[in-house]
Order: sequence, then C-alpha cells, then structure tokens
Amino acid sequence: MAAEVPGPDEVAEIEGAALALGLVLTRANTSVYPKVPALQLRALHFVETVEPLTLTRLADMLGVLPSSASRLCDRLQSAGLLSRRPGAHDRREVELLVTDSGRDLLARLRRDRRADLGRVLAGMSAEGRAALLTGLREFTAVADAGVPV
Repeated sequence: MAAEVPGPDEVAEIEGAALALGLVLTRANTSVYPKVPALQLRALHFVETVEPLTLTRLADMLGVLPSSASRLCDRLQSAGLLSRRPGAHDRREVELLVTDSGRDLLARLRRDRRADLGRVLAGMSAEGRAALLTGLREFTAVADAGVPV
C-alpha cells in the first residue's frame, strides 16, 4: 500500500522541525577543540565507523574528488586526529585510521551533542519523545532504503 504524499505545508513544517533538530545536534560541533570544520568531523566519523577506510572510499562517501579528500586528510593528520598507512591488500591504496586523539575528540563531541539533545528532550513529554522516536525510526528506515528522488 502506497503512503499518502505529504502536502507542501506539511513538508515545510517538517523541514523546519528537522532544521531545529539539526541545529541542536551541530551546536556541539562548535565546542570541540581544536576547531574542526563540519566536513572534517564527518570524514573522521566515517573513518571511525568503517576503519580502516581507503582514501578513495572516503572521497566517495563525502561526495568529493579524491584530491579534495586527500587535502582534508592532510589537515586531519596535521592536527593529530588521523593517520595513514599503505593498504593491506594493495600497497597503492592508502588506508585511513583515527588516532587516539581523534577518538577522544569524537567521544567528546558525542557527549556534548547528547547533553544538548537531552536538555531539549527533557522539555518534552514522554509521549512526545516516544512519538518523535517512532517517527525518526520510520524516517531512517525509508531514507536508508534509498527512496528515489
């Protein structure tokens, strides 16, 4: 059974709510030291999630050229957050690994982000939080299924 297509007003209202959620989640990004731009944080998160990750695959995940991903990794490596090594199966590849400092930074970011989110959620009713979680789970499932645009 096909879902009912939302109207433009409903989409706009959901967009506004999603932006508010995004602002709460990204507020913690400004607190991390050293200051790390959002794209670099995203790259660090991808590497941590898929470790070891090749430079080519990271570029694909970020939607950037390999040369841009390489420069981004140069900055992360200079900051002591990322390390590189030759590929285990193909020495022409470069594998990326998060350093202990990078893991500490990501853990601090997650802690701060969850604290910010927790403060907002504390202002909601239990029913509201449950409804939000149900909706976000369904949204995630549909988004992960690769709904065509």
